[in-house]
Amino acid sequence: MSNRPSRRAHAPQLADPFLGEPPVILPGSASIDLASEIAKKLGTTLGRVTIEPFSDGETFVKILDNVRGRDVFVIQSTSFPANEHIMQLLLLMDAARRASAQRVTAVIPYFGYARQDRKDQGRVALSAKLVANLIATAGADRLLTVDLHANQLQGFFDMPVDHLLGGPALIDYVRKKLKLKKITVVSPDVGNVKMARNFANQLDAPLAIVDKRRPKPNVSEVMSIIGEEQIAGRDVCIFDDMIDTAGTICNAARAVCERGALDVYALCSHAVLSGTALERLADAPIKQVVVTNTIHHDLQRLPKKVKTISIAPLLAQAIDRIHTHRSVSDLFSGKNR
Repeated sequence: MSNRPSRRAHAPQLADPFLGEPPVILPGSASIDLASEIAKKLGTTLGRVTIEPFSDGETFVKILDNVRGRDVFVIQSTSFPANEHIMQLLLLMDAARRASAQRVTAVIPYFGYARQDRKDQGRVALSAKLVANLIATAGADRLLTVDLHANQLQGFFDMPVDHLLGGPALIDYVRKKLKLKKITVVSPDVGNVKMARNFANQLDAPLAIVDKRRPKPNVSEVMSIIGEEQIAGRDVCIFDDMIDTAGTICNAARAVCERGALDVYALCSHAVLSGTALERLADAPIKQVVVTNTIHHDLQRLPKKVKTISIAPLLAQAIDRIHTHRSVSDLFSGKNR
């Protein structure tokens, strides 16, 4: 046997470039409150930035803190006004890269344009892929996001993607706050069945599915309910990834009430709430609407039945794991590596 020393034994160990330095949290204007809460959870202060519009509509961005060699996380939901918030995100990442940040992570709690992910008719843009390309070009090394509209959207990004799930926080709320005795989980459309079935399994509840059709964009009609025998005399939890115009959720709520449901609860990760959504939710037979704060809303404007729970603890844990090179997926497996 050879007495030569092993090369592996004497291989130099690469130093952690971020050792001893907390992550830098930079907020876009869409997510200032959420970013502040995340920074507090991480035991650090929020990075200082200036974001100002010029008179011609262009946007000026400046990072006021030194980020040279630092691990930078730019937090910005690309919610309404989507184009303005996307531009801010791109400029913040470009500024961080040009200021010699070691690594830039785009933290996009709500990814706008996610529903424009296919060419379902001729001569239309594949907008979700274009936005993904812009994020890469602006200098992002990786993406951290919550509940993409479709899991396959992760393939649009030519970088590592950490895809968090808002579902566990919603499930935890149902168990600890609502404490319902007899629950039926309802998927508001066929495309959402996989997520709804997962929630039904976690709550040990039966599943019903609303069969709907869309005669035109942002308009839905309930055709029938699969498994409607599981609704009468039971509380119903309708789970979805987002509430936009609220037509789907409100129509589903009325349909289950017509079939004998007791109290109806609507739960989702992203409260887009566009158009007449607030009025629809206020008038719908829904006892409580539970959403996360991936999208900022003035709480004074929301109907009293809307309850907001914070996604900041989950995002803070994920950022800490990325910063310290630990598994993010273990957040959902109960492991602690």
